[in-house]
Amino acid sequence: MLPIAKDTTIINDKIRSNEVRLIAQDGDQLGVKSTKEALEMAERVNLDLVLVAPKAKPPVARIMDYGKYKYEQQKKEKEARKKQKVINVKEIRLSPTIEEHDFNTKLNHARKFLSKEDKVKVSIRFRGRAITHKEIGQKVLEDFAKECQDVATVEQKPKMEGRSMFLMLAPIQEK
Repeated sequence: MLPIAKDTTIINDKIRSNEVRLIAQDGDQLGVKSTKEALEMAERVNLDLVLVAPKAKPPVARIMDYGKYKYEQQKKEKEARKKQKVINVKEIRLSPTIEEHDFNTKLNHARKFLSKEDKVKVSIRFRGRAITHKEIGQKVLEDFAKECQDVATVEQKPKMEGRSMFLMLAPIQEK
């Protein structure tokens, strides 16, 4: 369960302003009223007085069922979370002197990750004196990208970072 943000909405007796611009429950503008008068109007119809624009001059308050309003907000947030897509980044490590069979095995793993809509970071770690031949590592990465081009697009070209060179692949988006 995600932590719920503290609600900062000001309602009913917590409104400290002397007067408010009042909006009725049906959306009609009732004009500028004293806070006391607005509270009485809200109580008459068994609803809450909710400050919707506290920074305005004068602040804007609305007569509404606050419990129902909060419930609707929670439903909207839940729907938004459902539609969210979480993107995972999977890493595959290669070596500059990788053999063909190992290369194909790693390639199959990358294809599996890409089919599950995950991004793949392909990295090569240069050890010892291998760093003097960066072009070998770059060729391995370019071959890897070429083999994946039917299921992925290159999001970031091969790039050196310290003793590692990496490349980012993203799954092809189908419309």
